[in-house]
Amino acid sequence: MGISVDIVHDGLAEKARPLVDQLIADKVASELAGQDATLWGPDAQPEASIRLSWTTLHDSSRPLVGEIEALSAELAGEGIDRVVLAGMGGSSLAPEVITATAGVPLVVLDTTDAGQVADALAGDLSRTVIVVSSKSGGTVETDSHRRIFEKAFTEAGIDARSRIVVVTDPGSPLQKMAEEAGYRKVFTADPHVGGRYSALTAFGLVPAGLAGADIGQLLDDAAAAFKLLSVDDDTNPALWLGAAWGAAHAQGAEKVILADTGSGVKGFPDWAEQLIAESTGKEGVGLLPVAVENADAPGFVTAGTDATPIAIGPDVDAAFMSTAGELGGLFLLWEFATAIAGRLIGINPFDQPDVEAAKIAARALLDKPVGGEPEAAPALTVGSVEVHQSGDWLPATATTLADVLNAFLAAAPDHGYVAVQAYLDRLDDASAAVLRPAVARASRLQTTFGWGPRFLHSTGQYHKGGHQNGVFLQITGAPAQDLEVPDRPYTLGVLQHAQALGDGQVLAEHDRPVLRLHLTDRAAGLVELTKAVQEVKR
Repeated sequence: MGISVDIVHDGLAEKARPLVDQLIADKVASELAGQDATLWGPDAQPEASIRLSWTTLHDSSRPLVGEIEALSAELAGEGIDRVVLAGMGGSSLAPEVITATAGVPLVVLDTTDAGQVADALAGDLSRTVIVVSSKSGGTVETDSHRRIFEKAFTEAGIDARSRIVVVTDPGSPLQKMAEEAGYRKVFTADPHVGGRYSALTAFGLVPAGLAGADIGQLLDDAAAAFKLLSVDDDTNPALWLGAAWGAAHAQGAEKVILADTGSGVKGFPDWAEQLIAESTGKEGVGLLPVAVENADAPGFVTAGTDATPIAIGPDVDAAFMSTAGELGGLFLLWEFATAIAGRLIGINPFDQPDVEAAKIAARALLDKPVGGEPEAAPALTVGSVEVHQSGDWLPATATTLADVLNAFLAAAPDHGYVAVQAYLDRLDDASAAVLRPAVARASRLQTTFGWGPRFLHSTGQYHKGGHQNGVFLQITGAPAQDLEVPDRPYTLGVLQHAQALGDGQVLAEHDRPVLRLHLTDRAAGLVELTKAVQEVKR
């Protein structure tokens, strides 16, 4: 089966047709395949010139397959068959999709929640290897995981150096530290690939291959797709997908709804979410990806039976499309289409100018001395939920959670969106995810859901750089247990809280309404919050 795109909307196909013709005339597909950095204009050229190696990873990543298989065999010979991945954003989303689709186990740590990290530590360390994956080599979450696991291995009488594998860019601080420490293996990735385009680099292949996925087949499927994606012809599905996004955006579309209708590809919308949001959401424009639970999610209709479908369009008049193919080909198809859409929208699809702001704000909070500036008291406490707000949208008459949520959602502009951001345990607090469809029903607005701080490395760019019509519901919770970060002056709980406050501060500086609901008892608070959402009347 090859890769394909199906546009189930005659109007959108008609609008995309002239764009496809122009893309063919301009030889955009072949020039992109050939890594032409001028495709997005002179302002984008410096960044594009060092970010286009992803187009040929199906060839350049091939030597990694043997290296990964050799290490996997070594580890298996020592009885090590449990793989933990510490990575954020592009370092974790693709490996999670690859392994879930292949049906092989991978423990993913893309969190600062102490409970979730403690659960990973509670696994059999005698059978565990941790892959520490960071492009910059300085990702605070990933560094914290490394420190915690290194200490845990040592305390269990295990040589920690033999159980840590590193994936990073050449010359990063992490590479230097890992080599000096004598860690088991250091893989360096192609530095000319950005994180969200790195599925077929060492960042995607090392953890997935060690976990047991067939990464050679993944590259084979990408190589087959490349032959179709690099031709300047109207049979090229990337031209149609990118042109459809560009045409819809030109007509006022702001949102891409992502759902799955039985493709067998597990978790693909979460990966595509980062790709689209970080690539297009800047300079006040872009496409906001909204990953929904299934094809029956309220308010959405999808097309296709064995594809990864999308619906794109203004809130009132959506158009429907679907893509199909093997995972390696789908990665490349969506990357090509996103880069093409960036050209049509008029932005640089390879930078992320607004991602760093939340990190800086969180670091500033962590740098405050213990006992320094106290946190503001909640505006209201209802049961197990403390209410914190930015701005002046909360009326003094609000006495219930439903009152608070009504006022908050009323602050959203027409055709805006709601972002639900849960700084909780993605496993033990998984019930928080039901808030996405519940808030969508209550607000009648497109609603996204992200686990914090994971979404900061994904949709966080769009929140600050894209269309400024979002309202932000943060959910934080008191940890049942906390974990020290060795040789750091903070715990995971303190780090997680600082990340939420830091991002909220940056959003408030963009004049966006932020509601933070802090759960003093997570289980009880989630029940109370879910009930309150059902009582909202708009």
